[in-house]
Amino acid sequence: MSQPSLTRRETVLALLSGAATAAAAPALAQQAEWRQNYDAGPRNAVLRSHTPMLSPEALQATEQAIAAYRDLAARGGWQPVQLPDRLGLGSRGQAVVALRQRLAVTGDLQQTAGESNVYDSYVEAAVRQFQARVGLSTTGSINRATIIALNVPIDRRIRQLETNLVRLRTWSGNLGPRYVVANIPAAMVETVENGHVATRHAAGVGKIDRQSPLLQTKIPEVNFNPTWTVPASIIRKDLIPKMRKEPSYLTENKIRIINGAGTEIPPSQVNWNSDEATHYTFRQDPGGEFKSLGFVRINIPSPHGVYMHDTPSKGIFGDDYRFVSSGCMRVQNVRDYVAWLLKNTPGWDRAKIDEVIASGQRINARIADPVPCYWVYVTAWATPDGGVQFRDDIYNKDGLGPAPVAALEGQNDI
Repeated sequence: MSQPSLTRRETVLALLSGAATAAAAPALAQQAEWRQNYDAGPRNAVLRSHTPMLSPEALQATEQAIAAYRDLAARGGWQPVQLPDRLGLGSRGQAVVALRQRLAVTGDLQQTAGESNVYDSYVEAAVRQFQARVGLSTTGSINRATIIALNVPIDRRIRQLETNLVRLRTWSGNLGPRYVVANIPAAMVETVENGHVATRHAAGVGKIDRQSPLLQTKIPEVNFNPTWTVPASIIRKDLIPKMRKEPSYLTENKIRIINGAGTEIPPSQVNWNSDEATHYTFRQDPGGEFKSLGFVRINIPSPHGVYMHDTPSKGIFGDDYRFVSSGCMRVQNVRDYVAWLLKNTPGWDRAKIDEVIASGQRINARIADPVPCYWVYVTAWATPDGGVQFRDDIYNKDGLGPAPVAALEGQNDI
Protein backbone atom coordinates (compact mmCIF):
# COMPACT_ATOMS: atom_id res chain seq x y z
CA MET A 1 0.00 0.00 0.00
CA SER A 2 1.37 3.41 -0.89
CA GLN A 3 2.24 5.94 1.80
CA PRO A 4 -0.16 8.92 2.10
CA SER A 5 1.43 12.08 0.72
CA LEU A 6 2.23 15.01 2.96
CA THR A 7 0.21 18.17 2.65
CA ARG A 8 2.06 21.32 1.64
CA ARG A 9 1.97 22.56 5.23
CA GLU A 10 3.28 19.27 6.62
CA THR A 11 6.14 19.30 4.13
CA VAL A 12 7.09 22.86 5.13
CA LEU A 13 6.98 21.98 8.83
CA ALA A 14 9.09 18.88 8.22
CA LEU A 15 11.75 20.97 6.51
CA LEU A 16 11.75 23.62 9.22
CA SER A 17 11.99 21.36 12.24
CA GLY A 18 14.05 18.52 10.83
CA ALA A 19 11.32 16.11 11.90
CA ALA A 20 11.55 14.70 8.40
CA THR A 21 13.41 14.93 5.12
CA ALA A 22 12.15 16.66 2.01
CA ALA A 23 10.96 13.40 0.43
CA ALA A 24 7.32 12.70 1.25
CA ALA A 25 7.47 9.03 2.27
CA PRO A 26 10.63 9.22 4.43
CA ALA A 27 9.24 12.44 5.90
CA LEU A 28 6.05 10.73 7.02
CA ALA A 29 7.96 7.82 8.52
CA GLN A 30 10.36 10.04 10.47
CA GLN A 31 7.52 12.29 11.60
CA ALA A 32 5.72 9.24 13.01
CA GLU A 33 8.89 8.11 14.79
CA TRP A 34 9.32 11.60 16.26
CA ARG A 35 5.76 11.44 17.59
CA GLN A 36 6.39 8.08 19.24
CA ASN A 37 9.51 9.45 20.93
CA TYR A 38 7.46 12.24 22.46
CA ASP A 39 4.82 9.83 23.67
CA ALA A 40 7.54 7.73 25.28
CA GLY A 41 8.58 10.83 27.18
CA PRO A 42 12.42 10.98 26.98
CA ARG A 43 12.70 14.65 27.82
CA ASN A 44 16.33 14.94 26.79
CA ALA A 45 15.74 13.65 23.26
CA VAL A 46 16.62 16.24 20.62
CA LEU A 47 17.63 15.80 17.02
CA ARG A 48 21.40 15.51 16.57
CA SER A 49 22.55 15.71 12.99
CA HIS A 50 25.17 13.33 11.65
CA THR A 51 25.39 15.33 8.41
CA PRO A 52 28.41 17.67 8.22
CA MET A 53 27.53 21.34 8.16
CA LEU A 54 29.86 21.76 5.15
CA SER A 55 28.53 19.17 2.73
CA PRO A 56 26.45 18.94 -0.45
CA GLU A 57 23.62 17.47 1.64
CA ALA A 58 23.60 20.48 3.97
CA LEU A 59 23.73 22.84 0.99
CA GLN A 60 20.69 21.19 -0.57
CA ALA A 61 18.82 21.15 2.74
CA THR A 62 19.54 24.86 3.20
CA GLU A 63 18.18 25.65 -0.26
CA GLN A 64 15.02 23.72 0.63
CA ALA A 65 14.80 25.53 3.97
CA ILE A 66 14.87 28.90 2.23
CA ALA A 67 11.95 27.83 0.04
CA ALA A 68 10.09 26.55 3.12
CA TYR A 69 10.63 29.77 5.07
CA ARG A 70 9.52 31.87 2.11
CA ASP A 71 6.37 29.77 1.88
CA LEU A 72 5.78 30.19 5.60
CA ALA A 73 6.32 33.95 5.37
CA ALA A 74 3.79 34.18 2.55
CA ARG A 75 1.24 32.57 4.87
CA GLY A 76 1.92 35.04 7.67
CA GLY A 77 4.99 33.60 9.37
CA TRP A 78 4.88 33.97 13.13
CA GLN A 79 4.08 36.78 15.52
CA PRO A 80 6.11 37.83 18.60
CA VAL A 81 5.08 36.05 21.77
CA GLN A 82 4.83 37.75 25.14
CA LEU A 83 6.11 35.28 27.71
CA PRO A 84 7.34 35.50 31.29
CA ASP A 85 11.11 35.12 31.71
CA ARG A 86 10.57 31.82 33.52
CA LEU A 87 8.17 29.19 32.24
CA GLY A 88 8.53 25.43 32.55
CA LEU A 89 7.00 22.01 33.05
CA GLY A 90 3.74 22.27 34.98
CA SER A 91 3.13 25.96 34.21
CA ARG A 92 -0.39 26.94 33.15
CA GLY A 93 -2.04 29.89 31.48
CA GLN A 94 -2.58 31.77 28.25
CA ALA A 95 1.19 32.23 27.81
CA VAL A 96 1.52 28.46 27.37
CA VAL A 97 -1.17 28.51 24.66
CA ALA A 98 0.75 31.28 22.84
CA LEU A 99 3.98 29.29 23.18
CA ARG A 100 2.34 26.17 21.75
CA GLN A 101 1.11 28.14 18.75
CA ARG A 102 4.55 29.65 18.13
CA LEU A 103 6.32 26.28 18.34
CA ALA A 104 3.76 24.67 16.04
CA VAL A 105 4.38 27.24 13.31
CA THR A 106 7.95 26.01 12.81
CA GLY A 107 7.13 22.35 13.37
CA ASP A 108 8.92 22.05 16.70
CA LEU A 109 5.57 21.08 18.26
CA GLN A 110 3.21 18.80 16.41
CA GLN A 111 -0.23 20.00 15.44
CA THR A 112 -1.64 16.93 17.20
CA ALA A 113 -0.31 18.16 20.57
CA GLY A 114 -3.40 20.34 20.95
CA GLU A 115 -3.88 23.81 22.44
CA SER A 116 -3.92 23.02 26.13
CA ASN A 117 -2.85 25.76 28.55
CA VAL A 118 -0.61 23.26 30.38
CA TYR A 119 3.16 23.17 29.87
CA ASP A 120 3.35 19.39 29.50
CA SER A 121 6.05 17.00 28.28
CA TYR A 122 5.07 17.70 24.66
CA VAL A 123 5.81 21.40 25.10
CA GLU A 124 8.98 20.70 27.04
CA ALA A 125 10.29 18.42 24.27
CA ALA A 126 9.37 21.00 21.62
CA VAL A 127 11.20 23.74 23.53
CA ARG A 128 14.27 21.50 23.74
CA GLN A 129 14.05 20.92 20.01
CA PHE A 130 13.83 24.67 19.32
CA GLN A 131 16.68 25.45 21.72
CA ALA A 132 18.88 22.88 19.98
CA ARG A 133 18.16 24.53 16.62
CA VAL A 134 19.27 27.96 17.84
CA GLY A 135 22.29 26.81 19.82
CA LEU A 136 20.94 27.27 23.35
CA SER A 137 21.20 24.86 26.27
CA THR A 138 18.41 22.34 25.86
CA THR A 139 16.77 22.88 29.24
CA GLY A 140 13.21 22.51 27.97
CA SER A 141 12.25 25.60 29.99
CA ILE A 142 11.62 29.14 28.80
CA ASN A 143 14.16 31.79 29.73
CA ARG A 144 15.06 35.20 28.37
CA ALA A 145 17.46 33.87 25.75
CA THR A 146 14.84 31.47 24.39
CA ILE A 147 12.22 34.22 24.19
CA ILE A 148 14.61 36.44 22.22
CA ALA A 149 15.29 33.61 19.78
CA LEU A 150 11.57 32.81 19.39
CA ASN A 151 10.87 36.44 18.50
CA VAL A 152 13.47 36.92 15.77
CA PRO A 153 11.32 37.94 12.75
CA ILE A 154 10.94 35.45 9.93
CA ASP A 155 12.21 38.01 7.40
CA ARG A 156 15.53 38.15 9.24
CA ARG A 157 15.72 34.35 9.36
CA ILE A 158 15.20 34.19 5.60
CA ARG A 159 17.93 36.77 4.99
CA GLN A 160 20.25 34.84 7.30
CA LEU A 161 19.71 31.68 5.30
CA GLU A 162 20.22 33.48 2.00
CA THR A 163 23.43 35.10 3.21
CA ASN A 164 24.87 31.86 4.51
CA LEU A 165 23.87 29.88 1.44
CA VAL A 166 26.66 31.72 -0.39
CA ARG A 167 29.15 30.66 2.30
CA LEU A 168 27.97 27.05 2.20
CA ARG A 169 28.40 26.93 -1.57
CA THR A 170 32.01 28.01 -1.12
CA TRP A 171 32.65 24.98 1.09
CA SER A 172 30.45 22.40 -0.66
CA GLY A 173 33.32 20.78 -2.59
CA ASN A 174 35.59 17.94 -1.53
CA LEU A 175 37.16 18.96 1.79
CA GLY A 176 38.92 15.64 2.24
CA PRO A 177 38.06 12.21 3.71
CA ARG A 178 38.93 13.47 7.21
CA TYR A 179 38.68 17.11 8.28
CA VAL A 180 37.86 19.49 11.12
CA VAL A 181 35.36 22.35 10.92
CA ALA A 182 35.23 25.02 13.61
CA ASN A 183 32.12 27.16 13.17
CA ILE A 184 32.88 30.36 15.06
CA PRO A 185 29.37 31.80 15.64
CA ALA A 186 28.17 28.36 16.72
CA ALA A 187 31.21 27.98 19.02
CA MET A 188 31.32 24.38 17.88
CA VAL A 189 33.89 21.99 16.41
CA GLU A 190 33.00 19.03 14.19
CA THR A 191 35.32 16.23 13.16
CA VAL A 192 34.20 14.66 9.91
CA GLU A 193 35.15 11.29 8.48
CA ASN A 194 33.84 9.69 5.28
CA GLY A 195 30.99 12.16 5.01
CA HIS A 196 29.68 11.80 8.57
CA VAL A 197 30.25 13.74 11.78
CA ALA A 198 32.55 11.61 13.94
CA THR A 199 32.67 13.82 17.05
CA ARG A 200 31.25 17.19 18.04
CA HIS A 201 32.75 19.53 20.63
CA ALA A 202 31.58 22.76 22.22
CA ALA A 203 34.23 25.46 21.94
CA GLY A 204 35.23 28.77 23.47
CA VAL A 205 36.06 31.26 20.72
CA GLY A 206 37.21 34.86 20.36
CA LYS A 207 35.52 37.78 22.06
CA ILE A 208 33.79 40.38 19.91
CA ASP A 209 36.79 42.70 20.18
CA ARG A 210 39.33 39.85 19.65
CA GLN A 211 37.73 37.75 17.00
CA SER A 212 38.80 34.26 16.04
CA PRO A 213 40.00 34.49 12.41
CA LEU A 214 38.70 32.66 9.36
CA LEU A 215 41.32 30.26 8.12
CA GLN A 216 42.05 27.15 6.09
CA THR A 217 45.04 25.07 7.12
CA LYS A 218 46.16 21.60 8.23
CA ILE A 219 46.82 20.31 11.75
CA PRO A 220 50.30 18.73 11.78
CA GLU A 221 51.05 18.33 15.47
CA VAL A 222 49.71 17.97 18.99
CA ASN A 223 51.73 19.30 21.93
CA PHE A 224 51.27 17.61 25.30
CA ASN A 225 52.13 19.50 28.50
CA PRO A 226 53.48 22.44 26.49
CA THR A 227 55.17 25.59 27.70
CA TRP A 228 52.65 28.40 27.40
CA THR A 229 53.92 31.79 26.29
CA VAL A 230 51.56 34.73 26.68
CA PRO A 231 51.15 36.76 23.44
CA ALA A 232 51.95 40.49 23.52
CA SER A 233 48.33 41.42 22.79
CA ILE A 234 47.14 39.57 25.90
CA ILE A 235 49.94 41.06 28.01
CA ARG A 236 48.77 44.52 27.06
CA LYS A 237 45.02 44.01 27.16
CA ASP A 238 44.67 41.49 29.98
CA LEU A 239 47.77 40.80 32.02
CA ILE A 240 48.76 44.38 32.86
CA PRO A 241 45.24 45.38 34.02
CA LYS A 242 45.01 42.11 35.95
CA MET A 243 48.29 42.74 37.79
CA ARG A 244 47.20 46.26 38.71
CA LYS A 245 44.18 44.78 40.47
CA GLU A 246 45.72 41.54 41.73
CA PRO A 247 49.51 41.88 42.24
CA SER A 248 49.77 38.22 43.28
CA TYR A 249 48.12 36.89 40.10
CA LEU A 250 51.32 35.69 38.36
CA THR A 251 52.74 34.07 41.47
CA GLU A 252 49.49 32.28 42.30
CA ASN A 253 49.20 31.01 38.74
CA LYS A 254 52.86 29.96 38.48
CA ILE A 255 53.61 32.22 35.53
CA ARG A 256 57.26 33.35 35.28
CA ILE A 257 58.61 36.60 33.81
CA ILE A 258 61.68 36.25 31.58
CA ASN A 259 63.69 39.30 30.46
CA GLY A 260 65.63 39.73 27.22
CA ALA A 261 68.72 38.08 28.71
CA GLY A 262 66.74 34.95 29.55
CA THR A 263 66.77 35.70 33.28
CA GLU A 264 63.70 35.33 35.44
CA ILE A 265 62.66 38.47 37.30
CA PRO A 266 60.09 38.88 40.10
CA PRO A 267 56.77 40.65 39.38
CA SER A 268 57.70 43.34 41.91
CA GLN A 269 60.43 44.64 39.57
CA VAL A 270 57.94 45.45 36.78
CA ASN A 271 56.21 48.81 36.54
CA TRP A 272 52.62 47.67 35.99
CA ASN A 273 51.46 51.27 35.50
CA SER A 274 53.31 51.38 32.16
CA ASP A 275 53.72 49.12 29.12
CA GLU A 276 57.07 47.81 30.41
CA ALA A 277 55.61 44.31 30.74
CA THR A 278 55.21 44.02 26.96
CA HIS A 279 59.01 43.81 26.64
CA TYR A 280 59.17 40.57 28.66
CA THR A 281 58.22 36.95 28.04
CA PHE A 282 55.58 35.42 30.30
CA ARG A 283 55.79 31.67 30.54
CA GLN A 284 54.04 28.88 32.36
CA ASP A 285 56.15 25.75 32.29
CA PRO A 286 54.77 22.23 31.80
CA GLY A 287 53.93 19.93 34.67
CA GLY A 288 52.08 20.46 37.91
CA GLU A 289 48.40 20.53 38.62
CA PHE A 290 47.68 24.05 37.48
CA LYS A 291 47.69 24.89 33.78
CA SER A 292 46.11 28.17 32.75
CA LEU A 293 45.60 26.92 29.18
CA GLY A 294 45.26 23.21 29.81
CA PHE A 295 47.45 20.20 29.09
CA VAL A 296 47.13 20.03 25.30
CA ARG A 297 47.78 22.42 22.43
CA ILE A 298 46.75 21.59 18.86
CA ASN A 299 49.10 23.49 16.57
CA ILE A 300 47.56 25.20 13.55
CA PRO A 301 49.96 26.93 11.14
CA SER A 302 48.51 30.33 10.24
CA PRO A 303 49.59 33.97 10.06
CA HIS A 304 47.27 34.76 12.98
CA GLY A 305 49.22 32.86 15.65
CA VAL A 306 46.12 31.08 16.90
CA TYR A 307 45.71 27.46 17.94
CA MET A 308 43.26 25.09 19.61
CA HIS A 309 43.78 23.98 23.19
CA ASP A 310 42.48 22.44 26.36
CA THR A 311 41.30 24.59 29.26
CA PRO A 312 40.85 24.08 33.00
CA SER A 313 37.79 26.36 32.79
CA LYS A 314 35.41 23.54 31.86
CA GLY A 315 32.42 25.54 33.02
CA ILE A 316 32.38 27.68 29.89
CA PHE A 317 31.25 24.71 27.81
CA GLY A 318 27.92 24.67 29.59
CA ASP A 319 27.30 28.35 28.82
CA ASP A 320 25.21 29.62 25.92
CA TYR A 321 27.67 32.49 25.46
CA ARG A 322 31.13 31.10 24.69
CA PHE A 323 32.85 34.12 23.11
CA VAL A 324 35.50 34.30 25.79
CA SER A 325 39.00 33.99 24.32
CA SER A 326 41.53 36.30 22.70
CA GLY A 327 41.20 34.51 19.35
CA CYS A 328 42.38 30.98 20.08
CA MET A 329 39.85 28.18 20.45
CA ARG A 330 39.21 26.13 23.59
CA VAL A 331 37.87 22.64 22.87
CA GLN A 332 35.56 20.56 25.04
CA ASN A 333 36.49 16.91 25.59
CA VAL A 334 39.89 17.62 24.09
CA ARG A 335 41.18 14.08 24.72
CA ASP A 336 38.49 12.63 22.47
CA TYR A 337 39.35 15.26 19.87
CA VAL A 338 43.07 14.51 20.04
CA ALA A 339 42.43 10.76 19.91
CA TRP A 340 40.52 11.29 16.65
CA LEU A 341 43.30 13.46 15.22
CA LEU A 342 45.94 10.82 16.07
CA LYS A 343 43.91 7.71 15.23
CA ASN A 344 46.02 6.96 12.12
CA THR A 345 49.32 7.76 13.87
CA PRO A 346 51.02 4.57 15.11
CA GLY A 347 51.53 4.36 18.86
CA TRP A 348 49.00 7.02 19.80
CA ASP A 349 45.88 5.34 21.11
CA ARG A 350 43.72 6.81 23.88
CA ALA A 351 45.65 5.00 26.60
CA LYS A 352 48.92 6.50 25.36
CA ILE A 353 47.39 9.98 25.26
CA ASP A 354 46.18 9.67 28.87
CA GLU A 355 49.58 8.33 29.95
CA VAL A 356 51.50 11.21 28.37
CA ILE A 357 49.22 13.86 29.85
CA ALA A 358 49.54 12.28 33.30
CA SER A 359 53.35 12.20 33.02
CA GLY A 360 53.61 16.00 32.85
CA GLN A 361 56.41 15.67 30.29
CA ARG A 362 56.52 17.95 27.31
CA ILE A 363 56.00 15.65 24.29
CA ASN A 364 55.08 16.50 20.72
CA ALA A 365 53.09 14.08 18.55
CA ARG A 366 53.40 14.52 14.79
CA ILE A 367 50.19 13.53 13.02
CA ALA A 368 50.85 10.89 10.35
CA ASP A 369 48.24 12.37 8.02
CA PRO A 370 47.91 16.12 8.80
CA VAL A 371 44.20 16.89 9.05
CA PRO A 372 42.61 19.73 7.04
CA CYS A 373 41.12 22.32 9.37
CA TYR A 374 38.61 25.04 8.47
CA TRP A 375 37.59 27.90 10.74
CA VAL A 376 34.41 29.27 9.19
CA TYR A 377 31.63 31.73 9.95
CA VAL A 378 28.16 30.30 9.32
CA THR A 379 25.13 31.60 11.22
CA ALA A 380 22.36 29.66 9.44
CA TRP A 381 22.23 26.27 7.74
CA ALA A 382 20.11 23.14 7.51
CA THR A 383 20.71 19.42 7.39
CA PRO A 384 18.27 16.69 6.33
CA ASP A 385 18.45 15.09 9.77
CA GLY A 386 18.77 18.13 12.01
CA GLY A 387 16.37 20.80 10.83
CA VAL A 388 17.13 24.47 10.27
CA GLN A 389 19.87 25.85 12.50
CA PHE A 390 20.43 29.50 13.48
CA ARG A 391 23.16 31.18 15.51
CA ASP A 392 23.66 34.79 16.56
CA ASP A 393 25.72 36.92 14.18
CA ILE A 394 28.03 37.76 17.04
CA TYR A 395 30.72 39.44 14.89
CA ASN A 396 28.13 41.25 12.73
CA LYS A 397 29.37 39.69 9.48
CA ASP A 398 25.97 38.96 7.94
CA GLY A 399 25.30 42.62 7.14
CA LEU A 400 21.83 42.50 8.66
CA GLY A 401 22.43 44.93 11.51
CA PRO A 402 23.00 44.12 15.19
CA ALA A 403 22.10 40.59 16.17
CA PRO A 404 19.41 40.04 18.82
CA VAL A 405 21.99 37.97 20.77
CA ALA A 406 19.88 35.27 22.31
CA ALA A 407 22.85 33.84 24.19
CA LEU A 408 23.52 36.16 27.09
CA GLU A 409 27.11 37.09 27.81
CA GLY A 410 28.69 35.40 30.80
CA GLN A 411 31.88 36.03 32.72
CA ASN A 412 35.04 36.24 30.63
CA ASP A 413 38.48 35.35 31.86
CA ILE A 414 42.03 35.74 30.63
